[in-house]
Amino acid sequence: MPAEIPADDRRRDHPRFQDENLQKNLDLVRPLLDMAKQKGCTPGQLALAWLLARGRDIVPIPGTKRKARLDENAGASQMSLTPAEVTALQDAVPVGAAAGTRYPVPTMKSVYI
Repeated sequence: MPAEIPADDRRRDHPRFQDENLQKNLDLVRPLLDMAKQKGCTPGQLALAWLLARGRDIVPIPGTKRKARLDENAGASQMSLTPAEVTALQDAVPVGAAAGTRYPVPTMKSVYI
């Protein structure tokens, strides 16, 4: 695992952050990181802006522990994405593209999807 994920970080227990799944998922994220850099925003802001651009019936509910992240998240409401950017983001990470299950096997048994 990359050194960026601390030893006591719970993500180390999640299949999406293990071995080849992690590398595949990092590859999926690269286009998003590139677009965020081009737009001068954080990846989180880009993700929230993408959700906001999907329609008035979509309401993102990001969680955070820190005021700085709350302020960052709020900044997404000031962003605008073109229809082409919305499509590019959707195409970069299509539904079901993530490698590995979202949670460890015991936890997945309690998720209703």
